[in-house]
Amino acid sequence: MKAVIISPHPDDETLGACGTAMKLISQGNEVVWLNVTNMKEEYGYSAQAVFRRSQEIQCVQHETGYHAFFDLGLRPAALEQYEKADIILRMKNVLEKIRPEIVFLPFSGDAHSDHRIVYDCAAACTKPFRAPYVRRIMCMDILSETNYASEPFPVNCYVDISAFIEKKLQIAAIYQSEFQESPFPRSKEAVLAQAQYRGSACFCKYAEAFQLVKEIYI
Repeated sequence: MKAVIISPHPDDETLGACGTAMKLISQGNEVVWLNVTNMKEEYGYSAQAVFRRSQEIQCVQHETGYHAFFDLGLRPAALEQYEKADIILRMKNVLEKIRPEIVFLPFSGDAHSDHRIVYDCAAACTKPFRAPYVRRIMCMDILSETNYASEPFPVNCYVDISAFIEKKLQIAAIYQSEFQESPFPRSKEAVLAQAQYRGSACFCKYAEAFQLVKEIYI
């Protein structure tokens, strides 16, 4: 089975579904990471920042075990400046290469506009008549975005990641520029607390929570 995690920015994939990705991979499945926006010097980032982010991505890819990494490389916090049709085409081209059965997306109500646009574009790419290979679509619970959404996150699916929580914390810490000390929402304590809270809802020690948007049985 193939799955793809679509992240608006590097770190969203780790916050939202890193434990689930590692669990799927440990079970013999293929998980691919598709990232949408990234740092570039032409976007105003320093060469040092661009290099550091590149190193972080490579390390996260290796430690998580993703089978492949695709990067659309669009400007962060500026997806509204692009034509949605252009983003959809770029995303669709990658999905056709992967042909995943499971797609993980940001929540449609996330606080960050990039997240909402990525959801809209991915939803357009994964309509059954356009992507018949997709059998399941799940939205991620991403700290510092989903918990600040203007609408409640409708959790209806949990994945027990108790065996992977320590590894998830180690991978999250790779993003040195994104994680800070508690009570910052992207902190080791917050990631652990979220996993413990979600675990308590499904009677396991640590879990990741999702909104199951669509599942097609044959």
